[in-house]
Amino acid sequence: MGLSNTENGKAYEYACLVALKDYLSKQSGGIVSIVSSEAYSTAQRAFEKAKILGCSDKLEQAANAAARVILRLEPQLQYGNGDLTLVIQTDAQGIAGDVRDVVCIRKTNGWEIGLSCKHNHHAVKHSRLSGTIDFGAEWLGIPCSQKYFEQIGPIFQELREIKDKAVASGLDVPLWNTIPDKAARFYVPVLNAFLEEMNRLAQDNSNVPGQLIKYMLGRYDFYKVITDDRHKTTRVEAVNIAGTLNKPAGDHHSIVDVPKLRLPTRFYHMGFIPESDNKIEIICDEGWSLTMRIHNASSKIEPSLKFDVQLISLPACIHAQVEPW
Repeated sequence: MGLSNTENGKAYEYACLVALKDYLSKQSGGIVSIVSSEAYSTAQRAFEKAKILGCSDKLEQAANAAARVILRLEPQLQYGNGDLTLVIQTDAQGIAGDVRDVVCIRKTNGWEIGLSCKHNHHAVKHSRLSGTIDFGAEWLGIPCSQKYFEQIGPIFQELREIKDKAVASGLDVPLWNTIPDKAARFYVPVLNAFLEEMNRLAQDNSNVPGQLIKYMLGRYDFYKVITDDRHKTTRVEAVNIAGTLNKPAGDHHSIVDVPKLRLPTRFYHMGFIPESDNKIEIICDEGWSLTMRIHNASSKIEPSLKFDVQLISLPACIHAQVEPW
């Protein structure tokens, strides 16, 4: 049995951490240390499994390519003052709004940067919808309307009743694939209610498009490092919204200026992707666009649904570099 997608991702995080440490241990004058934690041990075990299965070489090459690019962009890594600490973050950090998987920290001056490590995909933050989750408050800082909850309440209540009835009867909870027309009964009406509410919130609050992008990308600037095993390349994207990336270290400057990205202020279009019953697209100004696919996160019926979110376009000014390996 090969690596699962989760194990591949964790193994890649470990490879990126080690690649940075190896490069910096040779080039940096200070001490470079790794924080031992359960998240680190999990990633290390995944990498060891990849090594046993003979697929660790690609991970190492991809991670080395990412490290080469980031070292050229971040003088603080090589020339900053004080010891450098490398950390693999827990998945809980992502839920809390920090999508960085690997973080480099200099406690001496409070400097840090992070990497979001993606193995052959460009996905961003995933989130749930349910009859009680207020996505407006959680994502945008603006509560959803009562009308929204009146629309989605009966839909999720029906799912809860299906589950509760099975449990009360001592039966196994039914599987989603046993529900006829699940898209028409659940996905489509939930997405329609979501789109209506997003439009309603945006009409009353001009910062909604920007808040949506900030929520999906997380609370901190970061470098997204994406492997492409097929083409043997690593793509590094500088998501620099707050302007914290690419800082000089004394007289040492990067030869490349990483621009600060402008958040969107308008929705150009929000709606279903043609011929899809579970996927919508949101197109904004400033070059931001994303798709959101709703699905059942569990094989068993439960009263919630999950989004798989993909950024399909970024501002034209974003610094992105593809490094072969």
